[in-house]
Amino acid sequence: MNTQAARTNSPARAAAQSIEMSTSSWGARLWAPLALGAALALSQALPAPAQEALPPDVMEDGRPLSFAALAEMVSPAVVNITTSTTIAAATGPQGQAPEGSPFEDFFRDFQDRGPNAPRRSSALGSGFVISSDGYIVTNNHVIEGADEILIEFFLGGELPAELIGTDPNTDIALLKVDATDLPFVAFGDSNATGSRVGDWVMAMGNPLGQGFSVSAGIVSARNRALSGTYDDYIQTDAAINRGNSGGPLFNMSGEVIGVNTAILSPNGGSIGIGFAMSSSVVSNVVDQLREFGETRRGWLGVRIQDITPDMVEAIVGLTSSAGAMVTDVPPGPAEDAGVLSGDVILTFDGQDVPDTRDLVRMVGNAPVGKAVVVEVLRNGEMTTLTVTLGRREDAESVVPASEEVAPAPEPEMTEMLGLTLSEITDDLAAEYDITEEAGLVVTAVEPLSDAEAKGLMAGDVITEAGQQPVASVDDFTARIDEATEAGRRSLLLLVRRGGDPRFVALVLDGQ
Repeated sequence: MNTQAARTNSPARAAAQSIEMSTSSWGARLWAPLALGAALALSQALPAPAQEALPPDVMEDGRPLSFAALAEMVSPAVVNITTSTTIAAATGPQGQAPEGSPFEDFFRDFQDRGPNAPRRSSALGSGFVISSDGYIVTNNHVIEGADEILIEFFLGGELPAELIGTDPNTDIALLKVDATDLPFVAFGDSNATGSRVGDWVMAMGNPLGQGFSVSAGIVSARNRALSGTYDDYIQTDAAINRGNSGGPLFNMSGEVIGVNTAILSPNGGSIGIGFAMSSSVVSNVVDQLREFGETRRGWLGVRIQDITPDMVEAIVGLTSSAGAMVTDVPPGPAEDAGVLSGDVILTFDGQDVPDTRDLVRMVGNAPVGKAVVVEVLRNGEMTTLTVTLGRREDAESVVPASEEVAPAPEPEMTEMLGLTLSEITDDLAAEYDITEEAGLVVTAVEPLSDAEAKGLMAGDVITEAGQQPVASVDDFTARIDEATEAGRRSLLLLVRRGGDPRFVALVLDGQ
């Protein structure tokens, strides 16, 4: 299916461009299908692993001397994938030609053939074999919803495939065919030498339904995010088109460092901006699908946000914007370990935390049940905690209970830092759908103020100032005085909107 997805890493991108999954739905298969018997004899026809197929005179230090040699080395492990899906019958009134119309006979014949009967739809994609016993990696969107999956091998023959498991979050699927001694390729380290920006890479697959094809280019960029939580895409200018989805991206050693997934294109064809999910992500997902048939990602149990430069000065003891700010700690592993809202997570399991995106990946790749050491900055001091990770998939299936709104005293209005603030009342809680029991409600924001520039609006609830709780206007005033006396130029606020928390640093008056 020609699937388009709004997966983009820039909200300012031109509307004419789109990220497209590179699956092909071209109706005609232009290669000649071979007999099933040929596939059953693959163990005699093809060596395994695929790297052993290359004569030694075209190798140097274990690496091929040209793209031709590289293609010859890895091609036997690359496959074409054809899926078949049943589309439900159409419903509702059907068209009918007026009596006496020249199209009357045509419509009558069409309806006699059953216009409401289910029909079959086919789509084409790519994949690659990762083990001699027939495990095959491809994209989830290549096989999603398919009733039948057929694998065509490079040197001939076709076999039906069984779906082992999928991970929509990374768009990866694992298939299995009933075969032995198949040629296969191995995952390489997408973070190592050979995967740097500027290094040569080669893509293989089934573009536009034309059959096995090779394209070459370089790594154009790394660590691209399109729309997923666990995105870690390699960008390449190697030509990737529809039908290439699920195919491998090789380094010059013949190792798979990415799975070709999407293209950025205004017209549906390659313009030199393609994306392959990195092997550092894929290999871990594949291992879990192979062992469990599903993913089992670590879960820390915190809500976090990136630290902006204007927040650094407002947080005592922080010297850079590295780390992840904890905005909320619902019941879960982090709460059990003593993590608090306002903590800045600086290291996780011995690794520095650059930002929230990296922390999410670190946690997701960690084993469920592992006890990890987390270092946090709290009130200007480093605190070391040990968190036993839960399972993210289990946590995502739990629906949080609603909270009750407690009565509040009569409001005390005041204007500070470009905000008009009030303590929570029943009327304000009903007007703005507030569920917090304590805090200050923003009832107005001064135009052209720093608060307006930071996105605050009426209905926001400030629950902390200077990383301390605020329940009254007096509390808020005290936090401003403390920050001013300490010589700080801004005050860190914890703001909740619709229950969702985020930290905002507001410039103090006169600074």
